[in-house]
Amino acid sequence: MRDIPAPLRRLLKQVSRSFFLSIAVLPGSLRRPIGVAYLLARAADTVADTRIVTRPDRLRILDGLRQALDAPAGSSAPDLTGALTGSQSPAERAVLLRLDEVFAAFAELLPGDRRGVRDVVQRLIQGMQTDLTTFPGETEAELAALEARADLDRYTYFAAGCVGEFWTEMTMAHRPACRAWDGDLRGRQGKRFGQALQMTNVLRDLAQDLRIGRCYVPRQELLAHGLRPADLLHPGSLERFRPLLADLLRLTLTYYAEAWDYIAALPGTEVRMRLACLLPVFIGLATLDRIACARGLLDPAVHVKIPRSTVRGILLRSVAALGNGSALAGYHRGLRAAVERALGP
Repeated sequence: MRDIPAPLRRLLKQVSRSFFLSIAVLPGSLRRPIGVAYLLARAADTVADTRIVTRPDRLRILDGLRQALDAPAGSSAPDLTGALTGSQSPAERAVLLRLDEVFAAFAELLPGDRRGVRDVVQRLIQGMQTDLTTFPGETEAELAALEARADLDRYTYFAAGCVGEFWTEMTMAHRPACRAWDGDLRGRQGKRFGQALQMTNVLRDLAQDLRIGRCYVPRQELLAHGLRPADLLHPGSLERFRPLLADLLRLTLTYYAEAWDYIAALPGTEVRMRLACLLPVFIGLATLDRIACARGLLDPAVHVKIPRSTVRGILLRSVAALGNGSALAGYHRGLRAAVERALGP
């Protein structure tokens, strides 16, 4: 199985930010299906986020992309250039303009990999389309919220939990040492792994999402704490929101615990797979600590994220400790403990 073509690998590095760290260390046979899936999903996400194109047109274009994934191998890629706007980054524009190369790489995948990539990207697109109908506005004046905790669970599944299932499927298909895994158990843990990462994104980006009309904190949960979605537009509401924030952070920690169990199930010989999974967990837990401590979490001018120097430190420490299970477990416990201390009793 060939690795992903070099031009697309460079494109991945431009658009995937921290996730590229995980893709880069994967065994070559996994980089291709996972990298192609990411680029296809990124193309769809760019369409979904293109505000200058009308919402019905975005939904139509996304439908066309879903249908193209079902076309016979070698079929022409859909033309998504109609979704190009001046608001996109050069890398996002490149993904749309070079979609034919991405589809060519998709067509060259092994049949099982192609089915897996098609299924996960179609689920991701389904989630994007649901978002576009759940949140009909584009500004804080048109703010809408998810209704209940079940809706939040569904959102995080279609945004990232399904990716954890796909990752598990590809791991079992390509890594002989993992073929004896309990697919149902590891699939569920993989789903929670993805949901942990998406919950981290939801809480980190809360203030920015509110300004584009999206409140992922369920309305029923807010009401139970004497709050309305619109209250979160005011940075001064943070103290009233903190009990619910703590509850959501603890929920996210339970998902990360399942992600850790998932990593622990990887055979010791799977060094690259372990590193590819460790990095997002460690980066995610460090980000949760920032979220728990942030005094400006509801201020849209405040961007809660860990600095690149911290990411580099996590990478170096993870690589150095790869052969030492107790050191990795200790580092993991320390990161979790920092979040728990920030949350308090």
